[in-house]
Amino acid sequence: MPQARAFARGLLTTWFALSVLGVSADVVAGETLRVSGAWVPPTVPGQTVGAAYMQLRSAQDAALVKVEADAAPTAEIHQMTTVNDVMLMRRLAQVNLPAGGTVELSPGATHVMLVDLRQPLKVGDSVKLRLTLRFADGRTVEESVLVPVVQRATHGSHR
Repeated sequence: MPQARAFARGLLTTWFALSVLGVSADVVAGETLRVSGAWVPPTVPGQTVGAAYMQLRSAQDAALVKVEADAAPTAEIHQMTTVNDVMLMRRLAQVNLPAGGTVELSPGATHVMLVDLRQPLKVGDSVKLRLTLRFADGRTVEESVLVPVVQRATHGSHR
């Protein structure tokens, strides 16, 4: 029994260390979607917006058309661009996911924006996201993924 407890303690310690370092394992959200490298940066008290980043890989041609989050009443797909040294952000209706290709949602580029956070996001917390995909034949599929809140350098992009 002490060996089992030591093993469990070791697994917990490893998970915590990986979470703090911002490492996340691939998550298969469903038969058609693989989410990898997913993370949400922590926020400070009073901060009302957050962001989620990840890589998405679809087995079929699809589009990410909607995101919902348990941490905020509104989650939107946004894209940041720089024009004449000014960063601009706009909401996207969808992000295309070509079959077998990987699309990255990252700081300073396309990402998920969490609006009107219910509470500050702390390292060690997780945010549940529900991703809605639409396929060429018109059908939609919802997939859920649990995303860790971890501290990472973001090189000046918004969080």
